[in-house]
Amino acid sequence: MTMAGNLRRVTGLSRVGGLRRVARLARRRARVDLSHPARSPLGSSVVNCVTYRDGVRTPGDGTLTERVARVRDSGHGFVWLGLHEPTNEEFADIAELFDLHPLAVEDAIEAHQRPKVERYGETLFAVFKTVCYVEHEELTATSEVVDTGEIMVFMGHDFAISVRHGRHGSLGPLREELESEPEQLAKGPSAVLHAIADHVVDEYLTVTDSVHEDIEQMETEVFSEDGARTDPGRIYQLKRELLELKRAVVPLGRPLLELADRPMRVVDPEIQAYFRDVSDHLLRAAEQIAAFDELVNSILQAHLAQVTVAQNEDMRKITAWAAVVAVPTMVCGMYGMNFEHMPELHWKYGYPLVMGVISVACLVLYRGFRRNGWL
Repeated sequence: MTMAGNLRRVTGLSRVGGLRRVARLARRRARVDLSHPARSPLGSSVVNCVTYRDGVRTPGDGTLTERVARVRDSGHGFVWLGLHEPTNEEFADIAELFDLHPLAVEDAIEAHQRPKVERYGETLFAVFKTVCYVEHEELTATSEVVDTGEIMVFMGHDFAISVRHGRHGSLGPLREELESEPEQLAKGPSAVLHAIADHVVDEYLTVTDSVHEDIEQMETEVFSEDGARTDPGRIYQLKRELLELKRAVVPLGRPLLELADRPMRVVDPEIQAYFRDVSDHLLRAAEQIAAFDELVNSILQAHLAQVTVAQNEDMRKITAWAAVVAVPTMVCGMYGMNFEHMPELHWKYGYPLVMGVISVACLVLYRGFRRNGWL
């Protein structure tokens, strides 16, 4: 959408933008995870623990240790364990059970990591930054536009452990979607890793579309008649939120390329090809964010130029009125010297003549400045 095109949409933008926000909110409410996650004796951070065999959820109870033992004894299937912000104590038994590397465990508990993929023996550790668009009625200088979180994934031959940090990014709907495709889930834990990566990147595209609408609205306001009065703090806030989004999206490019092209024993070769499609979607999101960043820079520069022009116009008006007022000030200053012998001082029509000259001079100056657009 060009700047000129946005100018033609000034009158209808508020109503259209409101409808779009309502539609987005309705879509997000429809995607809320309505499942009731099972709680494990291992701790309240355990959201779900499910065993899959041939892509189908297997019924059964028991502790996590018992489920893992059954999978390893049979040599088929895998366990998918989901956690949300576990503590050191809650994760200690899990790390020992699956022989997870201490460095990866520390990253999973502490969070605030860059997107990456690391291998520790036969275990793969991946970190994904999740993003969520924060709905708001109006963008302000303190509005939160993008909320970020993290999903870490430990993956082995017979297990997948997802650790989620943040207020969003529930994997409940994703689990249900995977369970509806048993042939994909039958390919093992690598199918879970791909599904999570695809889910995260798809959210990037959703958030960039929403941010685009905010940028369009800001662009339209800046180029409206009162654009110079726009609070520049709102533009800076939008740029800061774009930077937050960029930090989540761009660093994931290299890890996804490694998953797509680098041979890994724990990743199914058929699944590995799917990571190329995820990488393409990520590239698209990164390109959009880069374009948005340039556009916001242009909007900010245009706003500053508008402010400068408005200030110049004010200075021209002040200068023009000062020139008009200078004529009576000069004449009055001259006749206020109280000299005894001054031209026309004692003449009967001296005062009307002086006032007439002042009025004519001021009128000529006013018309001249008016004609040149200074007043």
